Amino acid sequence: MSATHFTHASLLRGFWVVFFVLALVGCGSTGSSSLTLIDATSAIPATAPAAQPTVQIGLVMKTLTNPFFIEMERGARRAEAELGIELIVKTAAQETSIDQQIAIVNDLIDTRVDAIVIAPGDSTSLIPVLHEARQAGIIIVNIDNRLDMAVAEKLGLVGVPFISVDNEAGAYDSARVISDQLTTRTKVAIMQGIPTAQNAIDREQGARRAFRENPNITIVATASGFWKIDEGYKVAAQFLTEHPDLGAIFCANDMMALGTIRFLSEHGYDHVLVAAFDNLQEVQPTLQDGSLQATIDQQAAEQGYLGVQYAYKMLQGETVPTETMISTLLVTGTRQP
Repeated sequence: MSATHFTHASLLRGFWVVFFVLALVGCGSTGSSSLTLIDATSAIPATAPAAQPTVQIGLVMKTLTNPFFIEMERGARRAEAELGIELIVKTAAQETSIDQQIAIVNDLIDTRVDAIVIAPGDSTSLIPVLHEARQAGIIIVNIDNRLDMAVAEKLGLVGVPFISVDNEAGAYDSARVISDQLTTRTKVAIMQGIPTAQNAIDREQGARRAFRENPNITIVATASGFWKIDEGYKVAAQFLTEHPDLGAIFCANDMMALGTIRFLSEHGYDHVLVAAFDNLQEVQPTLQDGSLQATIDQQAAEQGYLGVQYAYKMLQGETVPTETMISTLLVTGTRQP
């Protein structure tokens, strides 16, 4: 059979099929001879409107072993709930784990988050990777510890909002509480945080300013406890071994103060005055019993909250302040001499 003959036969059969179907419709039980045409597209489900992608904001902190950062996350989570965004929280194992923080930022770049809110463990080492994030179109907000502005500008990382407290002024207020109690010749020591962190530098300067105002005081030792309880204990042991007549210690955070107080208590140095910074829940008993004279509440939750809020506003095209300083609150013990 030729192809032409096959086509003609097929058309003929199709004609009779259509005729038969029309005849059946015309003889339907309703008696109607009209033919209802059905729009074939009505049988296809309508496509739902595409959902708007959820804004993803990464919160990069130093660690969760310090309760300060647990409070910071709590504030950030409050902003997450209010804004309806997705908050991705990442932390390093320790406050000194700078390479781990760098790796976290790299992961967030690969994840293509919309913004990164970061409390950097170091003021310079994270700048290159944060610059890479900015080049990838990611908004950057700096909280807690300030990035080195000169290094950032040199690498092209400019216009990054900063949210924190005045660490120099806060440390001054805390150290002055013990300085004002020293009315005779007294040796004192300063326990620093991470030496390359700007907040640690600022706190040391604030403590030095308070001690310089008292002519009875001589600063005889300075060393880093790297923000840790155990290191604080070791540095306190070093201070008192070298200067057994030490009268006071300023610790740049509460964690180091807890280690310091434990050493002082275990070795009979209860007369040594201690001031610190952070106002963690863990130091409240030491404030009550007088082993800690003063600390500074720097409102960690508010820093986390504002960091996420600023990142979201920038994503919406809004302008935010270049620098925001949250008020510090001086908290003193109830049993001061």
